[in-house]
Amino acid sequence: MTPFRDHPLFLLLTTGLLLGFYFPLGRLSADAGIDPLLWALLISLGPGLLLAIVSLASDRSMLQVGHLGFALFSGLLAYVVPNALTFGALPHVGSGYMSLMFAFSPVVTAALSMLLGVRPPNGRLLAGVGLGFAGAVFIALSRFGLPADANGQWHWLAFLVPLSLGIGNVFRTAFWPKGMAPLRMAAVTNLVASLPLIVLLTVWGRDGAVATALQSPLLLLLQVAISAAMFTVFFRLQWVGGPTYLSQIGYVAAAVGLLCGVVFLQEVYPPLVWAGAATIAAGVVVSNWPSRRRNSGF
Repeated sequence: MTPFRDHPLFLLLTTGLLLGFYFPLGRLSADAGIDPLLWALLISLGPGLLLAIVSLASDRSMLQVGHLGFALFSGLLAYVVPNALTFGALPHVGSGYMSLMFAFSPVVTAALSMLLGVRPPNGRLLAGVGLGFAGAVFIALSRFGLPADANGQWHWLAFLVPLSLGIGNVFRTAFWPKGMAPLRMAAVTNLVASLPLIVLLTVWGRDGAVATALQSPLLLLLQVAISAAMFTVFFRLQWVGGPTYLSQIGYVAAAVGLLCGVVFLQEVYPPLVWAGAATIAAGVVVSNWPSRRRNSGF
């Protein structure tokens, strides 16, 4: 019997729940005037340091050169490229357009997984991804309306966000270093991903960004703690569930973000938004519906 901590549904819901807190915390960081690049760096560097300490305490094996190379590509595909493109495209294409781009990530992941034969999803998982995508589209259109007109290069650059996330999901499964534990992988990937973010912050960061951020210490500590917990289960979910199953965390996080907005930020949403959340829930149920024969879908 699979240990509870390694059950795909438990890991999916836990990762999505923790990721869902990113939305209200990100809004609070913007309200506090914290530089988005510094916030992105905090999400990688803080958890990377914490998880490295925990990992070294339980596993003193030496890192290999191949591990660092894997972590570099994984961090670039999963964090650096999507974040940089999002920050660059958002002012030009609008929040609604970018929300739709993130909704495409599981679809791209499933397509690449099947095309490359990397733990291709089964029918149930594909149906769940389809329902989740429909729910995410409902939420995006209801919250932000029709996407803003996206002209020129930003229209196409925005499409690179789900492509980068999808490639990253498949890459981590296909090239996961043999014998490397998920916790160690989470620490190394986040620390390596922090390096290009430091460069971006140095070049394009706001003046006094660090001083401004330090005026909200509790917010910083809360984000680091939640990020560390999220990455702990995120990489275990990747290890257990595979790329397409993992990609559903964005749908779960979107639904959790709605609940956080209502409970903590007193936001009010139209009925279609809640219909989208219900559709996402139905997708998760379908993805995890028991089958008589377990296959490579997850």
